[in-house]
Amino acid sequence: MIDKLVHRPWRVLKSENILNIGPWLNVRQELVELPSGKQISTWFVLDYPNWINVIAETKDHQLVMIDQYRHGLGVTKYEIVAGVIDQGETPLQAAQRELLEETGFGGGEWQEYMTLSPNTSCQSNLSYTFLARGVERLRAQEQEDTEDINVHVMNRKDVYALLQQGEILQALHAAPLWKYFVENPI
Repeated sequence: MIDKLVHRPWRVLKSENILNIGPWLNVRQELVELPSGKQISTWFVLDYPNWINVIAETKDHQLVMIDQYRHGLGVTKYEIVAGVIDQGETPLQAAQRELLEETGFGGGEWQEYMTLSPNTSCQSNLSYTFLARGVERLRAQEQEDTEDINVHVMNRKDVYALLQQGEILQALHAAPLWKYFVENPI
């Protein structure tokens, strides 16, 4: 039997924005008090917008993957489509827009598949993953100035092998793909 969780929130005694980069990132430094009464004088919270990911499966059951360079780690790896939810968009609208922009694929049947926190300890945003089945190429990619994306339509066995070999490094992409392969075995 799973024990019932008891919500034990920290009390924020002081909060100060120490960095604000438009809609992309706000960093708060907080003085917090734990339920025990102990205080932590410096706790940082990173406010990012919510994100989306898309596992896109074509009509012939191939997966639409991308690769791109990721400067934080200095690597180029395979990924699923991902992006930021713009102001006024629903997660589904953002997912459909990002898939079309980054790959040129669209259409199909969509379902919300998984919601994850990038880091529950210090980030305030969520990442919504959608499963899109039956997508097809509708047009050419429309990349932003900061994007250099290659599109790959891969068979499921190859994507599963990449996952097993640790070649899909982004945790928010790997987790929903693991779920996908548990529910849709090779």
